[in-house]
Amino acid sequence: MQSSAAAVDVDPADQSWVEGNKTLGQVTKDIGDHLDGKPGEWWWIGFGISLLALGLGGFCIVYLMFTGIGCFGLNKTIGWAFEITNFVFWVGIGHAGTLISAILYLLRQRWRTAVNRSAEAMTLIAVMCAGLFPLMHMGRPWFFFYLAPYPNTRGSLWMNFRSPLVWDMLAISTYFTVSLVFWYLGLIPDLATLRDRAKGVKKFIYGIFSFGWDGSSRTWKHYELVYLILAGLATPLVLSVHSVVSSDFATSLIPGWHTTIFPPYFVAGAIFSGFAMVLTLMLVARKTMHFEEYITLRHIEAMTKVMLLTSMIVGLAYMTEFFIAWYSGDRYEQQHFLVRFLGPYGWWAFIMYGCNMVIPQVLWFKAVRRNLLLVFIITLSTNVGMWFERWVIIVSSLQTDFLPSSWEHYHPTPFDYGVTLGSFGLFFTVFLLFARFLPMIAIAEIKHEVAHGGAPHGEHEAHGAHAAAALPRAEAEAV
Repeated sequence: MQSSAAAVDVDPADQSWVEGNKTLGQVTKDIGDHLDGKPGEWWWIGFGISLLALGLGGFCIVYLMFTGIGCFGLNKTIGWAFEITNFVFWVGIGHAGTLISAILYLLRQRWRTAVNRSAEAMTLIAVMCAGLFPLMHMGRPWFFFYLAPYPNTRGSLWMNFRSPLVWDMLAISTYFTVSLVFWYLGLIPDLATLRDRAKGVKKFIYGIFSFGWDGSSRTWKHYELVYLILAGLATPLVLSVHSVVSSDFATSLIPGWHTTIFPPYFVAGAIFSGFAMVLTLMLVARKTMHFEEYITLRHIEAMTKVMLLTSMIVGLAYMTEFFIAWYSGDRYEQQHFLVRFLGPYGWWAFIMYGCNMVIPQVLWFKAVRRNLLLVFIITLSTNVGMWFERWVIIVSSLQTDFLPSSWEHYHPTPFDYGVTLGSFGLFFTVFLLFARFLPMIAIAEIKHEVAHGGAPHGEHEAHGAHAAAALPRAEAEAV
């Protein structure tokens, strides 16, 4: 017999973000059924392509281990290229997850509930992809432990705290650790729900990782307190991590890099590219996994509005760069931005400005924001444009330094392309495995939306209201 709390339907007056008259049992069934049985044909096709790309990238990395970074297209002028471009790109992709989960949770934004779980997983995977590239760029990655400030027997031999590699290591490891704990904490109630509806080995595994969750009012009280504290800790990381990455460039004297606008500029760009990647993944999941009632047009429209805002901030940063180059009277800065447009990489710059500034402006129109095909195309163009942005910043700045006699063109090698493709293969392989074995949508969050019309956490008289929304044990029987 189904629990009375599980029979709560959506009141249209509450304007819930879940479409249709859903009961709590239906929410569990709709999301949990995708983890039972065999994956569909499209999953296997995507997994096969991703695994093939990952294998190609793995081969290139193994070859790099034996031959050194000379297999890349680096030269005496351009010492950073595809590898650091990919590093900054993936760090940026990883920002949307923490933003959606932490900042929007603190701001009580209800629309985060349908996408926060996948965005958090995307953050972890993107940070893993990003961490590969500084290690590869070291030339001898097996010495990575020299970047860690651990107690050692090397006497006075410590890492060089002035090195950007050390900054990146400390920032990325901290960000990854906090994001992992935050993601896993939010997953525990859902693991308990899956535990109570599973059988055999799955039930045992879900039982271990759910840590004996019982859904009581006391459990929810402590859970929400810890979740709130972690959200408060994770929020500054959204601003600090990519600010540290931007300092890799801003603390140098290279024309095009030596500017104080880089930290806010990079943070806005990270949020812009991260939301674009989240939307790209969610639009595919919405169609292939039939989550139309949970990832609604209202969710998509809210995310496109954030993309529009951050696109305008990024565009303002672009124009500020040109203004400062003109206003400062620095001929090296002026020469750099002339070469950015008129030099050998001019077409790369036009792609960057077009994809990041011009194309997103169509999101001003509601008809475009609610057209899924157009939104999907815009998110893809944004991902392309943000990758080109990092390329233009890094390669074109290094090419036109203070000595014209040292200017040299950069020619990527097949290994540059292979490692880049391999990072995308790693990202999509791990994400597809996540979608196969763990719920892409936060079940407990959606149940709370259904049961209470979307009132934010903590706005009920007792935390037991949230516990009743989850009902991990009762739901297993109801389904």
